[in-house]
Order: sequence, then structure tokens, then C-alpha cells
Amino acid sequence: MTLSRILASTLVLGALSAFAPLSHAAKTCELSIDGNDAMQFSKQSLAVAADCTEVKLTLKHTGKLPANAMGHNWVLTETAVMQPVATAGMSAGLPNNYVPKDDKRVLAHTKVIGGGETTSVTFTTSALKKGGDYTFFCSFPGHWSVMKGKLTFG
Repeated sequence: MTLSRILASTLVLGALSAFAPLSHAAKTCELSIDGNDAMQFSKQSLAVAADCTEVKLTLKHTGKLPANAMGHNWVLTETAVMQPVATAGMSAGLPNNYVPKDDKRVLAHTKVIGGGETTSVTFTTSALKKGGDYTFFCSFPGHWSVMKGKLTFG
């Protein structure tokens, strides 16, 4: 091999190595769920694969009633703190989407939407543990006891 070929090979390999981190780039996994005027989510469980570094959750309100009468949101917490977070959310009110402001127990949440509306939230999976116990729920007053489900990671 000549010196020029060695140098050219080195330059090519060096340039390609600049793209190596792309193979470990963030992977966004998309989930969707609907809520209706009968206070029901369309799914009882959601699964996030272990290789997802972030999640984009889309919530669609398939009903007709407005947000102030039959609003829905999607809130994710560890199961052990779901009820206290939901209770605190009632005091937070609609302007705060019935989510306690700056509450570290809330892993992710959407805004409250009314019939015919759609919203989404994107969050990292860094706070999730494989095999952890997570519950998603609607924190609109009176909804969280029936509008809930399990989220699994990994």
C-alpha cells in the first residue's frame, strides 16, 4: 500500500467515525390513546420498549363536550403516588391542567383538552426504570378513579 492510500484510508475512516454516535442517537417511540365523553381511555395499558430514549404520547378526545365540562388529560406517575398527585391536581385547577405545578412526582402530562381536540407530550425515559410500576390517568376532577391504566417500560 502506498503512503497516499494509507492517508486516504485514514481520512475516510476518520470522517466515518464522526457519524458513529448517530448509531446511538435518541429513539423516539410514539404512543396514542383516546379519551371519550363516557370517561374512558381507549387503552388499559401502554408499553414502551427498552430502547426508547423518549416517548411522544398523543391524546385525542373523541367526545363532543368542552374541556371545562368533560376535559381529559394524560398524566404519568409511579403507581404509589398516583392518588395523592390526582388529589393535589384538583386544587391546581383547570388553568394548571389539574396537575400540581412543578410536582416532581409527575413524570409527564398533557394539557386538558375538550371534545374533538388532540394534544401530545414528549418526555424522556431517563426517569423510568425497567419493570417499574407506572400508572397513567386523567386528573380532571372525578376522572382519575376510572380513567387510568398501566404503563410498562422495558
